Amino acid sequence: MIKLTTLLLLLAVSTARAGTAELERITAVVQPYVDRHELAGAVTLITSKDKVLDLATIGYADVKSAKPMQPDTLFWIASMSKPITATALMMLVDEGKVRLDDPVDQYLPEFTPRIMSLTADGAHVRLSRPQHPITLRRLLSHTSGLRATSTLEEPTRDTLPLAVRVESYALEPLMFEPGESYAYANAGINTIGRVIEVVSGMRFEDFLQQRLFTPLGMNDTTFRPTEAQLQRLAKAYQENAQDVGLQEVAIAKLRYPLSDSAHRYPVPAGGLFSTAADLAKFCQMLLNGGALADRRYVSETSLHEMTRNQLSESTRQVIAAYRAPDGSDGYGLGWSTSSSLGTFGHGGAYGTDMNLDPRRGLAIIWLVQDAGYSEKVVKAESDFMHLIAQRLRDTAGKSGTSP
Repeated sequence: MIKLTTLLLLLAVSTARAGTAELERITAVVQPYVDRHELAGAVTLITSKDKVLDLATIGYADVKSAKPMQPDTLFWIASMSKPITATALMMLVDEGKVRLDDPVDQYLPEFTPRIMSLTADGAHVRLSRPQHPITLRRLLSHTSGLRATSTLEEPTRDTLPLAVRVESYALEPLMFEPGESYAYANAGINTIGRVIEVVSGMRFEDFLQQRLFTPLGMNDTTFRPTEAQLQRLAKAYQENAQDVGLQEVAIAKLRYPLSDSAHRYPVPAGGLFSTAADLAKFCQMLLNGGALADRRYVSETSLHEMTRNQLSESTRQVIAAYRAPDGSDGYGLGWSTSSSLGTFGHGGAYGTDMNLDPRRGLAIIWLVQDAGYSEKVVKAESDFMHLIAQRLRDTAGKSGTSP
């Protein structure tokens, strides 16, 4: 199944040529889902390397009060946090403070997970050190063998300090030898966040704020929204039990109140909130090869390393066996990758997504808060597919070239 932002990315090519009429068609395709109470609303953004080409708002941030989506509506972006964490780690790589193929326990001596096996006679279970080390690269590419989460992260993922959660990952048996398979794991990206803390001597959230968010002007990107920001938060919805309409739900796996700075802790793998405009600035920096407004954030070499497929042929077969985070066919370092389109991106649990096409210099951001990812939302993707295919055929026909 093609992910919605991948389709939107293709549409952006014809949008840049066709102007606002194409954008009106985007709204026309999404609006029926809002009218039928199958989707609360969406914010979409298309940006080039240096400017936002379009920012569209559709439907409601709060259905009950009929509060419309706004350009600055705040969303929980969930796993879209992963590439931001990966970018932070690569900044330290550029500075020579860490190396991707270093074992994790070089930075976190207490991090020594074991792998479970049977004794030679098959009569007993034993735990032993894996044959291959868990490296920073394997954490970022989901090939470490770590389980997705630990039992300490239930019912919410943000209740304990990052150091405690990472320590708990080392107590869970590995699922496979590091490097020999692929398993999407929040634990790996959270461990990267802890490495950043230890190496930089800063709290993870402070590192992001000082090194990325403040200089990029990402003023609404945070793990703990303020009360003022929460006034702009899009509410989350899922289909009700009768499969008719939408019901409001709390954001799963996060502790309330969301503004609680005393009892909520950062989740590097999926805890960030943000807006379309903030994410556009992050994407523009990446589209410009890791620099923006005369400031370099990450080297072109590190950007290439992050966004190339890191999986071996055998692990690529594993990722093809079930749906990847954004429907892509590979995984880089904190990014999903598409070898066929030459794009990279990442999605979030509640339907948020960003997809970047460096060859065309375009990025697409799609923000919704759909907790159930229902079949009706999947149908919306199908409608986009047919629309985009038609627009691309029309564009190719008029220009006489391949879209």
